[in-house]
Amino acid sequence: MAAKAYSPLLIRSMATKKPIPSVTTTVTSKKSTSVSTPSVKLLTRVEQLRLLSKAEKAGLLSAAEKSGLSLSTIERLGLLSKAEELGVLSAATDPGTPSTLLNLSLVLLVLGPACVYLVPEDYPWEIGFQVLVALVSVVGGSAAFAASNLVSTLQKSS
Repeated sequence: MAAKAYSPLLIRSMATKKPIPSVTTTVTSKKSTSVSTPSVKLLTRVEQLRLLSKAEKAGLLSAAEKSGLSLSTIERLGLLSKAEELGVLSAATDPGTPSTLLNLSLVLLVLGPACVYLVPEDYPWEIGFQVLVALVSVVGGSAAFAASNLVSTLQKSS
């Protein structure tokens, strides 16, 4: 009879072994068993926050109309159905969207200064690259931060 050798690197599992699921077992989503979160009523929140009135007072609606963007144009171009196909409208009700947008904004806002610091300034194209990355980082990071704040506000229950 051979004695089992002791090894300080060998760790024996104390957990019970789970049986291997059979092929006939149906896999279900964990979301159906988890506690359901209250649904976000986007248009109700827009109405409660009076966002359209605030946009009108800020002159955003008239500026959009002057640039050729009206409700009939949006309907004719099918922008809302295209936004739903891309998942933009459903993302507004997803509870993970605000944190994702906030993380994206932080990454973008760190990327600009990092690029300026790390990219050398030996050639004019490198300086142009620094300016371009810094500009995209500041504009994109600010927009992502504002979008995170807006979506978070829309998802809050009243």
